[in-house]
Amino acid sequence: MLPCLVTQAADALPLHVVTPEGWETLPGAAFARAAGFAAKPGEIALLPGEGGIAGALFGAPKEAEGYGALPFGLPEGTTWRLVGGDAEAATLGWCLGAYRYTRFRAAKRAPARLVAPEGSAAPQAVAAAMWRARDLINTPANHLGPEELCAVVGQVAAEHGAAFRIIEGDAVADGFPALAAVGAGSPRAPRVAVLEWGAADAPLVALCGKGVCFDTGGLDLKPSSAMLRMKKDMGGAAVMLALAEALMAQQAPIRLLLLIGAVENSVSGDAFRPMDVIRTRQGLTVEIGNTDAEGRLVLADLLTFAAEHKPRLILDGATLTGSARVALGPDLPALFSNDDALAEALLAGGWAAGDPIWRLPLHAGYAGWLDSPVADLNNVASKPMGGAIVAALFLQRFVPDGVPWAHLDLYAWNDANRPGRPEGGEATGLRAALAGVASFVRSAG
Repeated sequence: MLPCLVTQAADALPLHVVTPEGWETLPGAAFARAAGFAAKPGEIALLPGEGGIAGALFGAPKEAEGYGALPFGLPEGTTWRLVGGDAEAATLGWCLGAYRYTRFRAAKRAPARLVAPEGSAAPQAVAAAMWRARDLINTPANHLGPEELCAVVGQVAAEHGAAFRIIEGDAVADGFPALAAVGAGSPRAPRVAVLEWGAADAPLVALCGKGVCFDTGGLDLKPSSAMLRMKKDMGGAAVMLALAEALMAQQAPIRLLLLIGAVENSVSGDAFRPMDVIRTRQGLTVEIGNTDAEGRLVLADLLTFAAEHKPRLILDGATLTGSARVALGPDLPALFSNDDALAEALLAGGWAAGDPIWRLPLHAGYAGWLDSPVADLNNVASKPMGGAIVAALFLQRFVPDGVPWAHLDLYAWNDANRPGRPEGGEATGLRAALAGVASFVRSAG
């Protein structure tokens, strides 16, 4: 159980979740009204009692994250029990708002705690997975390289009884040559973490995560302003790991294959170069138009490996393009898919979970922009437009026809503090993917 929750507490104070209608009959309402409380979404009013605080009123929020204002909006050291409101949304939002990254600096204060409502195991599992993803994304790259990222995958596997192995050394160079090329410039060798879980006769769901632990851009070096947050370039891996963790915690009726391509895109005499031609696991050759378009090379080999296992669906997640952020901003992951049913399941899951994603087209008319005069394709377009679409079209080349596949191009970061969304790493799109994958597998039979 996360430290912001308790199973029971004799001194827990009542937290009344209210709407603008009907709250004025509650004890202490006259005091709250005189203090200006109007039950607006997210509004908090403490109620006085003989011993100090008798309870609190809270305006019911429109989404789960709204409950995230409470852990630090209520007095430190207090414990609360929910009265009214949506218990699952409150549990999830409370936990998301209570998160702080504390590995290198203690939190300035402890959050208020919530007595976990009955039946709140599912949102607790999702919140715990999101905390882990946030921790990974927030960890500085000197403390989280490919080896450390793979170790966390192994830890999750051990916690859930999953099989786990690491592909490294010559096996990476032989079996994942494009991924190996990306990591060739770093002294921290690339690795592929493989987690497998579930009954052999269950439908196989394959998850692929871009785990670029730091991205300098390679020899096409990023400017300092663009490199500043590149510790988060493994955000896709963190989100896919969190999704796997949540699916296992909920005992989803699936078989799971999680692939994390853990690598660092560095600069050295061994780094791959612009106009190099590399080979992929699938056998296609790729001309390197830009070494800063490395994430798609990592995913290309992972997608091929995943497809070899004949999955019911493949989902990949990556902090792939700035173009997606220009189009949709930081909060909306861009969704690309070759299967309308899978896309609709993910979109519906996002709306239902309050974690929306937005579909962009796999416009075949742009596929020729990836043509190369010396290789099967280039890793970047010949034109400066539609970057997110072109990147998705590149990935599609590594997914066999007939295999439902979806790609999430996500930001994995909160630029500022908001209720339930503290500044820093974020598991963007996790809840949409969790709901969408479950729905698609059910409907596919």
